[in-house]
Amino acid sequence: MTALQFPCTIFKTQKWMDDYSASDMRCGDLTEAQLKSQYRLDYISGRVDPWTLTRRSSMDRPQSMFCCNLRGKGEKITRQQCTAMLFDEFRSLSSKFSIYGPYSHLIEKMITHMQNGNGTPFQDMSLSRALKEQILSDKTENSTRLLLRKSLKDNIDWENSIYFANVNEELRKAILRGKLPKFDRFQDNFNGMGITVHDTWATHITLKSLQIDNDRYRAVVHYKVQDHFGLDSDDILKTKFSQFHFFRIWFVLQRCNQFGFKPFMTNMEATVEITGGRNES
Repeated sequence: MTALQFPCTIFKTQKWMDDYSASDMRCGDLTEAQLKSQYRLDYISGRVDPWTLTRRSSMDRPQSMFCCNLRGKGEKITRQQCTAMLFDEFRSLSSKFSIYGPYSHLIEKMITHMQNGNGTPFQDMSLSRALKEQILSDKTENSTRLLLRKSLKDNIDWENSIYFANVNEELRKAILRGKLPKFDRFQDNFNGMGITVHDTWATHITLKSLQIDNDRYRAVVHYKVQDHFGLDSDDILKTKFSQFHFFRIWFVLQRCNQFGFKPFMTNMEATVEITGGRNES
């Protein structure tokens, strides 16, 4: 039997990295009529009516966002001015979802990237730091890090200080028993990570190295995680999203053929050490 060679990819999700065909990566594919009839997106913004290109005043606003016949009576504006106002409101409304913490600035940064980035991938050191913090702080029985720790201990050939390639499947099975890193904890509703990432699309986990010596081991594991900063139809049809102007503006800016701002891939990476010993319980 041969020893495991490094680096070695030990896990990949079924969903692909860089999947631009995903439903939440569509943009500019819906008309005004479709957005109104299928998604009830007549009233989008408290500042501007994108359908008539008029600036709103407080007298124009309905008591309910689901009012269908309202038309802004304010001054006419250009499409460019309307777009700028929608993105400014989009950023302003994001503060409700990112109240505190070291990641609270990320949502505004990502909205601006949607406005100016033309669909290019987004990466930020804060995102990768949040990913590493999430992996290391997860002490539950579903922690992929702790499940890998146990699987390594159980499958190392301690007599020969080696890990054979044919038992690599055991590491993959260990990960499948756990929960991949996500940002769906209670605190993520307020710290900015729930609104920027929340769930994730694709994850690759690689064992970069494994040192075995004196009944101890030290493994270096790399997580590569990707999410989509975009909305699909299922998202906006859920009341928990559609009730907020934040998501209504987002969906129209992304999906309306009069705007068509491109969603993008959000990339984050983290490298963690896993250590343990032959005789540990």
